[in-house]
Amino acid sequence: MELRDIDVKKSMTSKKTFTNEEAYQSSLEYFNGDDLAARVWVNKYALKDSFGNIYEQNPNDMHKRLAAEISRIESKYPNPMSEEQIFDLMKGFKYLVPQGGPMTGIGNKYQIASLSNCFVIGETGPSDSYGGIMKVDQEQVQLMKRRGGVGHDLSQIRPSGSPVKNSALTSTGIVPFMERFSNSTREVAQDGRRGALMLSVSVKHPDSESFIDAKMTEGRITGANVSVKIHDDFMESVRTNTPYVQQYPIESKQPTFTKQTNPVDLWNKIVHNAWKSAEPGILFWDTIIKESIPDCYSDLGYKTVSTNPCGEIPLCPYDSCRLLAINLYSYVENPFTPNAKFNFKLFTQHVRYAQRLMDDIIDLELEKIDAIIQKIDLDPESEEVKRTEKTLWINIKRKAEEGRRTGIGITAEGDMLAAMNLKYGSENATDFAVEVQRTLAINAYLGSTELAKERGAFSIYEPQREVQNPFISRIKADSPEFAENLEKYGRRNIALLTIAPTGTTSLMTQTTSGIEPVFMPVYKRRRKVNPNDKNVQIDYVDEVGDSFEEYIVFHHKFLEWMKINNIDTSKKYSSEELDELITKSPYHKATSNDVDWVEKVRMQGLMQKYVDHSISVTINLPADATEELVSKLYFTAWESGCKGITVYRDGSRSGVLVSAKPKEKSVVEKPKQRPKELIADVVRFQNNKEKWIAFIGLIDGVPYEIFTGLLDDEDGLLIPRVITSGLIIKNKDESGNSRYDFQYSNKRGIKTTIEGLSHKFNPEFWNYAKLISSVLRHGMPITNVVDLVSSLQFDNETINSWKVGVSRALKKYIPNGTKSGATCTSCKSTNVIYQEGCLICKDCGSSKCG
Repeated sequence: MELRDIDVKKSMTSKKTFTNEEAYQSSLEYFNGDDLAARVWVNKYALKDSFGNIYEQNPNDMHKRLAAEISRIESKYPNPMSEEQIFDLMKGFKYLVPQGGPMTGIGNKYQIASLSNCFVIGETGPSDSYGGIMKVDQEQVQLMKRRGGVGHDLSQIRPSGSPVKNSALTSTGIVPFMERFSNSTREVAQDGRRGALMLSVSVKHPDSESFIDAKMTEGRITGANVSVKIHDDFMESVRTNTPYVQQYPIESKQPTFTKQTNPVDLWNKIVHNAWKSAEPGILFWDTIIKESIPDCYSDLGYKTVSTNPCGEIPLCPYDSCRLLAINLYSYVENPFTPNAKFNFKLFTQHVRYAQRLMDDIIDLELEKIDAIIQKIDLDPESEEVKRTEKTLWINIKRKAEEGRRTGIGITAEGDMLAAMNLKYGSENATDFAVEVQRTLAINAYLGSTELAKERGAFSIYEPQREVQNPFISRIKADSPEFAENLEKYGRRNIALLTIAPTGTTSLMTQTTSGIEPVFMPVYKRRRKVNPNDKNVQIDYVDEVGDSFEEYIVFHHKFLEWMKINNIDTSKKYSSEELDELITKSPYHKATSNDVDWVEKVRMQGLMQKYVDHSISVTINLPADATEELVSKLYFTAWESGCKGITVYRDGSRSGVLVSAKPKEKSVVEKPKQRPKELIADVVRFQNNKEKWIAFIGLIDGVPYEIFTGLLDDEDGLLIPRVITSGLIIKNKDESGNSRYDFQYSNKRGIKTTIEGLSHKFNPEFWNYAKLISSVLRHGMPITNVVDLVSSLQFDNETINSWKVGVSRALKKYIPNGTKSGATCTSCKSTNVIYQEGCLICKDCGSSKCG
């Protein structure tokens, strides 16, 4: 449909609000009836305040907001772009698509948050002291509460068993601090989501094997992605099967600790764990550093130490990056016809505009950081309490001002190739994809030199530092104009390009995601049939008797191919007819399950030559893929010049991890005998306006009983905030009745016992807790227990109710990959699982935590 004309000059002063339904219906029309795209936009990107009021009716309003703010920055510089020009580049998600941070944050006066998608912290990683580690932990939390995803490296922490001059006498090593950082991530909310964290360690570190194994037990390190920094000398040692020396400190010429290890055994462990659980990912660190332009300024604080959570932006400490994607499909003229042509002229022009807009967004980010610092100054805490947070943002501001780093990427690679009648994974398609990426790189860098002419180069730019950099040399060789401009004007931005995941973004562009091929051009979804529904066909009845109607969903651009080729899109096709249609289409043998995995890795390596940061891409493998294939893919990635790689084998996150917990059984004849003492987790929650607490007693890591009660009340309990666990001890009172006591130790090791939990708590909720404990002891699966709690009825319920708090406390014990029995609120799919305590739709990726 044609978008209605918009007066882009109209200011954002209106206070008009819209109901969720009003915004949804308007967005549904905007997206041509695409329910999923409409719900994603309303739920994730529409401008809202903290009370849930919605101030934008559809994405046109959002793009007006972005255009107005970016044009305000443009007006400060020579030759400014107009608000209309900027709006036209973004409207309809057709050409330039700012990613999550900029899309939600630009012009948002209701939230004090950063526009950056990615951060890395720490001086050179967490310092090797409790003070340094706690500082990084606080910095991570402070960034996550402002919406950022964070990465940091653990290679600076001394290995397990190293002597230390404190009461412990020896170091605990890396793994306990992995859990600390992971837990901090899980505790920070971001508008209904948790933050994202990347933890990395060098394969040279003596604790790297423990790091690699840390996530192989369910329930551990659930708040972080983990990646291993792999060095060239290690890969050569694996290839030649020669001993490899690990050391600490990892970069010291005179290490205090060395250990010889078998590189093949360590490599096989990395491969096995990735095959089994999709982690760890791999970062080819020497390739990253060799190609990195910012590392030409490493002595000025730009030494790359880790990556953001998805691995596409390697960063130095306290640097950040904002992201924008270019929709490649929109540059194909006459798509899906013999006359299909890629409009390189328009693409070239838009890439330079994109670089200009990204530089403007840096100025908008600096304004946001100033607002954050001002908020910190006004906070009532003492300067001592606020010091770490304030210093953090001052450091981030300095890096953003000095380097002016940007992150331009792409989306719709798969659809672009199909529209050009090129089969994803073929040699011709790869050559074309690389040429498009090469054009993007050249023109983004040309755009940065043009900005330097108008606005000045980034403040620490020194051309002689970059003379030997392979990436700069490559762009100079491909573009004499760039080489000439660089010599005359310098460059506005220290680094420019990435290819990031574009999950929800691609739902709104209605294209394939990032550089990925189409997942499936045609697939089925199920819609639940209500008893009163008329004129429906029941295609499926589940195990509890609910009926469903199945319907066909066409990938948007596959549907476009059908229309262009005069194929009836309203007909109800049989499976055989659909297979025949796909065979005739350019998507035939070009889906994520069809593409040759080794060739996809080689394509990634070729495109990496024209991406100065990195590429986030996952190699999807079938369930029967072997460990040998994973090893081959990893080696191919290293040899092809990739900076990182992650594999996902179908089903590898669905209950195949080695678990410290016993398998849940649907029927258990007798409950396990309760030992006198149970390890207990302490979980705090809000019951209406009161602070409450739950004690969850565990056997083998599985909930066995639960007690809940009022916190900090004269008739309740006073539990220090730092206490997260203890013991529930079953004793007898003077009359011989059972009594449950709770015992915990404070930070000085002094034990405190609270006697008789049953006498401390509200009788009504105590009885509910007894009911829940009974079904837990008899082995009811946690998912069913959560459903039971959620079904309880109370008067005057709110979102912060007892049953919501208890449900959240229990959800953390649901094994990853467990089927939920729920229906996705975004796409209505029933393919919904629990992942890290959240409901995740495996069809559309939508998530709901808590």
